[in-house]
Amino acid sequence: QLTPSSFSRIGQLSNVDLNEDIHELETEVPRQRPNEIPHNEKLLSLKYESLDYDNSENQLFLEEERRINHAAFRTVEIKRWVICAMIGILTGLVACFIDIVVENLAGLKYRVVKDNIDKFTAKGGLSFSLLLWATLNASVVMVGSVIVAFIEPVAAGSGIPQIKCYLNGVKIPHVVRLKTLVIKVCGVILSVVGGLAVGKEGPMIHSGSVIAAGISQGRSTSLKRDFKIFEYFRRDTEKRDFVSAGAAAGVSAAFGAPVGGVLFSLEEGASFWNQFLTWRIFFASMISTFTLNSVLSVYHGNAWDLSSPGLINFGRFDSEKMGYTIQEIPIFIFMGVVGGILGALFNALNYWLTMFRIRYIHRPCLQVVEAMLVAAVTATVGFVMIYCSRDCQPIQGSSVAYPLQLFCADGEYNSMATAFFNTPEKSVVNLFHDPPGSYNPMTLGMFTLMYFFLACWTYGLTVSAGVFIPSLLIGAAWGRLFGISLSYLTKGSIWADPGKYALMGAAAQLGGIVRMTLSLTVIMMEATGNVTYGFPIMLVLMTAKIVGDYFVEGLYDMHIQLQSVPFLHWEAPVTSHSLTAREVMSTPVTCLRRIERVGTVVDILSDTSSNHNGFPVVESNPDTTQVAGLRGLILRSQLIVLLKHKVFVERANLNLVQRRLKLKDFRDAYPRFPPIQSIHVSQDERECMIDLSEFMNPSPYTVPQEASLPRVFKLFRALGLRHLVVVDNRNEVVGMVTRKDLARYRLGKEGLEELSLAQT
Repeated sequence: QLTPSSFSRIGQLSNVDLNEDIHELETEVPRQRPNEIPHNEKLLSLKYESLDYDNSENQLFLEEERRINHAAFRTVEIKRWVICAMIGILTGLVACFIDIVVENLAGLKYRVVKDNIDKFTAKGGLSFSLLLWATLNASVVMVGSVIVAFIEPVAAGSGIPQIKCYLNGVKIPHVVRLKTLVIKVCGVILSVVGGLAVGKEGPMIHSGSVIAAGISQGRSTSLKRDFKIFEYFRRDTEKRDFVSAGAAAGVSAAFGAPVGGVLFSLEEGASFWNQFLTWRIFFASMISTFTLNSVLSVYHGNAWDLSSPGLINFGRFDSEKMGYTIQEIPIFIFMGVVGGILGALFNALNYWLTMFRIRYIHRPCLQVVEAMLVAAVTATVGFVMIYCSRDCQPIQGSSVAYPLQLFCADGEYNSMATAFFNTPEKSVVNLFHDPPGSYNPMTLGMFTLMYFFLACWTYGLTVSAGVFIPSLLIGAAWGRLFGISLSYLTKGSIWADPGKYALMGAAAQLGGIVRMTLSLTVIMMEATGNVTYGFPIMLVLMTAKIVGDYFVEGLYDMHIQLQSVPFLHWEAPVTSHSLTAREVMSTPVTCLRRIERVGTVVDILSDTSSNHNGFPVVESNPDTTQVAGLRGLILRSQLIVLLKHKVFVERANLNLVQRRLKLKDFRDAYPRFPPIQSIHVSQDERECMIDLSEFMNPSPYTVPQEASLPRVFKLFRALGLRHLVVVDNRNEVVGMVTRKDLARYRLGKEGLEELSLAQT
């Protein structure tokens, strides 16, 4: 019973742009926002889809591949290298832009506040300076938080968990859009200038990934422009490989560590890996760090002296002054244990805080208010600590950027101010390289304590910001404190140099929070420019990881779990051999016949209760006695393209040839395939027949229903599948294994636990 108005509504829908269409549907339902959102971490969200990493080898694909000769394959390979070079160059340039803007804006802010403090120290009324500092911070952070909360919420945080999920094969909405990149870059600049306890290194990884996804597709959906280049790469397989190159280029621009970038991509990200890919990723990383180096060197006025390979430069550590002896190894291991415990504490606190945020602070305006509050509190804490500190050091021979005198004698500066009154990167380098005796133990202890809680409170705010630098800073502070107390105990012997212990403390703290081992060791080695520290850094990181994992998991894994993402780890849970594919799979499966009625296809696709994305195709014999064996697999996106191009014929003349589609038609619709609601099929067309045989993948991966869970898991994870069909011994479809079916099983405290699935 359709009224005319609803007819015109359907007519409008068929040609509206997708995004507007979705907004229209959203606005019709009035949404009441609850004050508390119940959140349970033992859930998996159904809103995340998998990437189609596995190519659909249908007849179109095979015909195209057969047409391509050797020379054409070579040009494709050359294009891949060109794209990797462009990824490197652009990532390096974005990093330069962030660095230069932050340096100038932060410098301006600190100069204004410093002049103000110097003025009011003389004549009293320092509370005005505090007000100025806090207001400056809060207003800058407000802008940074507003753009993230209201324009693109995916840009919040460091973006490493999101990229980790993407490389794991989970499609996270909007994560590699141009809009996200713009918001990310502006947000990072504003939150670092706003004086929050954050770094600009983590977001570089996300930025690199967005750049990679954008360049490799040769078009931008945000700008609605199609540049008609690189069309061959418009599928998830290629895009995901390029994104891993972009992530590596981001690491390499952030730390000046190309090898560390490749290893980061390998350790944290890509599931599927081959030699050529590794070599291309390394190329992209090298280009990225070289670009950053040359541009920054020109900017700093010494064009031929390539001295700033990364956004953070730990400075040179000399082996002569700062070698280590064999009896220090136990001390380093002990520092690793401390780092693991502190990291676990950090993660546990952040976990409870994030749970609280998910439940209560879910409105954008509240998120902005919270970010401003944190910014003001950070400035206040810094000011009060500097005000109360009586730790004065002579200015002669020290390299402090903004020395604050306050109540110190002339020619002296307040050493608490070097830690708080600076960007975190500079503070880290100061803690590594200032000569012994630059810091009072009391100053360092208070600073570590305050900064630990500030950094913990800041991570997870609705601003784009990384956690790398704050954790390095916390670790460097307590490491230096540790070194000073050691030299007290050993009566100032030569080997207890505080800078060396600051480095080990930084490694221990960072390892205890993020739990990366291989890539972090190499990144720290490359950033310090010293191979001799490789062994102690490795020991420290291993110890921190082992100790931390005993309590809670790493920060990134924890945030992935809190967002209920169906993330697949390297291995199936250890105790899962008792489960078989029959217990894991989803049933019943919606199958299509090889020659199917259009109406049936439309109904199946429109059914919102079973939002499937892959459909097994079975033999379509009218004779029911025959076995309906599996013939292939077809994806929702392919069916939608077929319906959109109206590739079907009337029932009467089945021997007529259907409209030929090219693979290009599928590529042009990628990555945002229209929803089924926007495709209009008339009543006559519903009676037509559609032949799926040349579009379906005739050789999908299948497993017998007796296969054990680890075996199914291994196949699924290693090949980056999205659908795995379960068949019985007569090759009939009995079930389907998707990512959610495998990610449901997790090792908990009591053994194997099964998560429930939720629509949120």
